[in-house]
Amino acid sequence: MPAREVRTEAADERPVLVRIRAMLPELRPSEQRIASLLIAEPSVIAKLSIAELAARCGTSTTSVVRFCKRIGYEHLKDLRMDMLREVARETFETAGLPEVSGDIDRDDRLEDIVAKVSTAETLSIADTAKSLDIDALEAAVDAVGDAHRVDIFGVGASSFVGLDLQQKLTRIGRTALNWSDPHAAWTSAATLGRDAVAIAVSHSGSTVDTVEFLAIARAAGATTIAITNHDGSPLAEHADIVLTTAARETGFRSGALGSRIAQLMVVDCIFIGVAQASYDQSMEAIRNTYAAVHHLRVHR
Repeated sequence: MPAREVRTEAADERPVLVRIRAMLPELRPSEQRIASLLIAEPSVIAKLSIAELAARCGTSTTSVVRFCKRIGYEHLKDLRMDMLREVARETFETAGLPEVSGDIDRDDRLEDIVAKVSTAETLSIADTAKSLDIDALEAAVDAVGDAHRVDIFGVGASSFVGLDLQQKLTRIGRTALNWSDPHAAWTSAATLGRDAVAIAVSHSGSTVDTVEFLAIARAAGATTIAITNHDGSPLAEHADIVLTTAARETGFRSGALGSRIAQLMVVDCIFIGVAQASYDQSMEAIRNTYAAVHHLRVHR
């Protein structure tokens, strides 16, 4: 198992819109209004001065300057340049998809819904791939690969992501448990030792039950891993390793669309990394589990 405090942080080179989304819960209300406008209409920054941007967001020019510095820019012009690069990149990455904009609306046709969902999920995966800390991922793969047992917990849509990882790890002969009930998860976490890993999945990183699970597991001595969209969240504070997604949520079923697909991508990377590290053993286990299920299907 890796030593304690193996946590690594996502690099500042993450795309600017990814950084803004990740920091959104930590910002002041005035800064959140600025951030929300830039996320919803990133190209608007090319047209507005500091005073115009402040007026549009119902705040002061001081708040705009403070917001720029908060996300790593001395001047609005520097932020403007990076934002426009991001708009160009997103346009290129979604060139093959239907042109859509905005959140899902009550008057959208099914064709519009398909286009909007596919665009949001495509960009969630692309942004997560760009911003995922490879050193942190490697530490997570090593920890899971060396673990005697892996306990996984998430609430709502995150619970299904945990179940997916549990099933994948079980298929290659790893002992993995996914907990759906918080009290059962906490009880199990309290029994974990230094040879175990606890993985918590939460888009916001502030789900109380999930934070408590990771805190208990860490106190018990387990290596703790957080999969979250917000690396400054309470969940991340209790994690030795933080794997940060870059999901794009919409107001419609927030926390269950882009976040899930980004989390599943991270889960797949963990699983494949663990399987590859013991390639022959994992491939044999996959063949054996496939044969067992195929045999049952054939003889029913």
